[in-house]
Amino acid sequence: MTTFKEIRGTAVQSVSSDPSNPETGQIWYNNSIGVLKGYALSAAAWAAGGNLATARQLLAGAGTQTAGLAFGGYSTTETGSTEEYDGSAWSAGGSLATARNGLAGCGTQTVGLAFGGYTGTAVTAATEEYDGSSWTGGGNMGTARRLLAGAGIQTAGLAIGGFDSGNNNTAATEEYDGSTWTAGGNLGTARRVLGGLGTQTAGLGFGGYVTGATNATEEYDGSAWTAGGNLGTARYGPAGAGTQTAGLGFGGSASTVRLASTEEYNGTSWTASSNMGTARYILAGAGIQTAGLAMGGDTTVRLAVTEEYSGAALAVKTITTS
Repeated sequence: MTTFKEIRGTAVQSVSSDPSNPETGQIWYNNSIGVLKGYALSAAAWAAGGNLATARQLLAGAGTQTAGLAFGGYSTTETGSTEEYDGSAWSAGGSLATARNGLAGCGTQTVGLAFGGYTGTAVTAATEEYDGSSWTGGGNMGTARRLLAGAGIQTAGLAIGGFDSGNNNTAATEEYDGSTWTAGGNLGTARRVLGGLGTQTAGLGFGGYVTGATNATEEYDGSAWTAGGNLGTARYGPAGAGTQTAGLGFGGSASTVRLASTEEYNGTSWTASSNMGTARYILAGAGIQTAGLAMGGDTTVRLAVTEEYSGAALAVKTITTS
């Protein structure tokens, strides 16, 4: 039988404490506690976070896993409610001036952006800017729309696709400079309820509804969209987080089936990762590929559920025989 020493070129060391800077694949015996340990890659996983105070669908999100922002959406009616996340619990922030669902957002918890959506009576082009406590009006989009996606920051935002006031899928893209929206390059495929992530000059639009759920992904370079790698699972109503080269897509719906599946994008292709605890669609997302945040959404009922994603990472593990 081949021994560990023959494989690694060294024997398993017996030490009184764990190494401060172990190497990948290193194994040691901690003799002070009588445990065999190693340094290896831990699998990506979702874990439960604190619930939103207001269960809702068709909301927007921004920020990070430890400083998140959830705003707008549909609860028992359109809402302007804003909530701030500290990594464990949500607390009330300043309400949007215009309550709406199906809006998009981007930015951070203290410098956020909300745009588009449906007020309950009309599709809107309204934009609002958040300063960490209250929302103020910004410049209107050129195309009023709902069920769109967002990316970027407050002074360099990106509005992607959606459903226009004539109830048509749109391919329109607009760029925000902190006060005014201007037309960008159109998506290759007009669609609604798609996911978005990244920046104004390196954005990603994925999934959505065309005549059914699509797996198409497109990459934006600040002026034009080009085809990227297809999602493994076609879906509409997903959420996204991260960047164009390190993206995270999760949730959504494939026909009537709500999805818990998660995929990671490397700038070329998507790969399957760990499932969320709660399958859902028309949810919101925030964060980065290795530290994502999923909030709200819908199964057959509106949800307050929040989940936190941890990407695969090297960690010290206890080695057992099981």
